[in-house]
Amino acid sequence: MRVTIKHINSEIPKDEYTLFNDFIKFIQKEFPLKNNITVLFLGERKGDMTTGSRTNNNELKILSKGRINRDILRTLAHEWIHEHQRTILKRDQGPNIGGRNENEANSGAGILIKKFEKLFPDTEVQLYQWLIFR
Repeated sequence: MRVTIKHINSEIPKDEYTLFNDFIKFIQKEFPLKNNITVLFLGERKGDMTTGSRTNNNELKILSKGRINRDILRTLAHEWIHEHQRTILKRDQGPNIGGRNENEANSGAGILIKKFEKLFPDTEVQLYQWLIFR
């Protein structure tokens, strides 16, 4: 399984890439995927996404511009869990509000970001930085 990361006007500085890469390794251990996946960090929304979405082509689209790193990573975790639900657990999408998958992705993303913070306490300053102010 390979993760390809693309930045499309993401405004994420290169010195932050290690944080994002470390988080991706962490969530892959927690919610393993089998298929190759592409993570797109975007400077603007695409299609009907709010802060993130996944496609049936194993792509996760994550809005990064104007958000703190912690929120970006939480969105990534949320969409990663959806990818796991669809490709590993073989679940249908379900409703976007209040459905089993959506509720599980919301709570799971919160758990993942908190676990990451506890395991890597030296990332706290980076996690709470605003990309808009750099």
